[in-house]
Amino acid sequence: MPTPLTATALCPLWNRAAEWERRLRMIREARRFLYLSTYYVEYDDYGAELLALLLAAQRRGVAVNLLIDGFGQRLGGVLMSAAVKSALNERLDVLRAAGAVVTVYRPPHALQWRLGGGQHVKIQVSEEGEAIFGSSNVTRTSFEGWNEYSVALRGPVVRALLESYRTIGGEVDAAHLRDLDGRAAGARGNIDLDYWICNPNLHQGRRGPLGWRGPNVVTERMLDMVNAARRRIELTTFYFKPAPALLDALLAATRRGVDVEIHHSHRDALPATDLAWIAAAAGYPLLLDAGVRIYENRAGEHSKIVLVDDARVAFGSYNFEDAAHDRLAEAMLATRHPAAVVPAREIFDLLRADPHNAPVGRGFRRDVPGGLRLRLAVLGRLKRWM
Repeated sequence: MPTPLTATALCPLWNRAAEWERRLRMIREARRFLYLSTYYVEYDDYGAELLALLLAAQRRGVAVNLLIDGFGQRLGGVLMSAAVKSALNERLDVLRAAGAVVTVYRPPHALQWRLGGGQHVKIQVSEEGEAIFGSSNVTRTSFEGWNEYSVALRGPVVRALLESYRTIGGEVDAAHLRDLDGRAAGARGNIDLDYWICNPNLHQGRRGPLGWRGPNVVTERMLDMVNAARRRIELTTFYFKPAPALLDALLAATRRGVDVEIHHSHRDALPATDLAWIAAAAGYPLLLDAGVRIYENRAGEHSKIVLVDDARVAFGSYNFEDAAHDRLAEAMLATRHPAAVVPAREIFDLLRADPHNAPVGRGFRRDVPGGLRLRLAVLGRLKRWM
């Protein structure tokens, strides 16, 4: 069942510069503890600045805790030269030597790791009682390239987010949870939230996702939202290649008259590989025939927002992909409160007006280079692993 929580404040962070400055300010102002989880750190200007501030915080007595996903860091490594990766590892070692807890998460079984298992949740919390929760990684791409969406939260929800850090492979000092309890004592937020989190790696055996049937509470709650839709579903994701149950639910929604609109990334948004786009594009004919509207963002769409009937919204780290269901720890917050619903409506209005965001037509293959068309035909059936 979802965890019912409240927040006393919710600040949307769609603007990239505003989110980055809020993250850095939290680190600069931390006095007792600072927790941060991410899928990967790129050692560019952003990664270097954040790690320098974490080190400064640790040296002034802040208990710094950084959680990075091992598989995600390996994927992110393709963006860095060998020399840059070496420099990053040196900085992480310096942070450890200063006393910080730096954890590289790997799931318990070797096959899980080889098949892409890991943690994909992004949480940042300090003793000041604020949490930042959303989709952004520590990389220039997240703050100067792709669209991302996070929120800054205060109130009882912050304690729950920090406690869930353990589910994704991190360590949490019980004294820090008590600090947040004291800060939130007597505070009853007026923003009602449901918090969904699942790390499928903790529920699998040595075969990992092979043959695993769940359940995954995040997938189940997303299905509930889709199945409850009566008029409209709007969603953003990195590349739309969902687990079969979610695809079936969205197609069923179109058959009962629900207007479905998908915003995800163009193939040019991920220069390192076109496999994710191939996995998504393989499903275009089925979706377009069902009447689904699909937009591709050339700049890159990495936010994860689901808005149903203009009345309920979910946001967080969960992509519409198989890996989010059976390989990666993911988390989402959901609410009907206008503080989150109204900004989501505005975001979808902005996306539809964005010149980088173009609708996909039935003749999309004509715009695809010949070699890529062949790869699409051959590799599309391997969608689950791309």
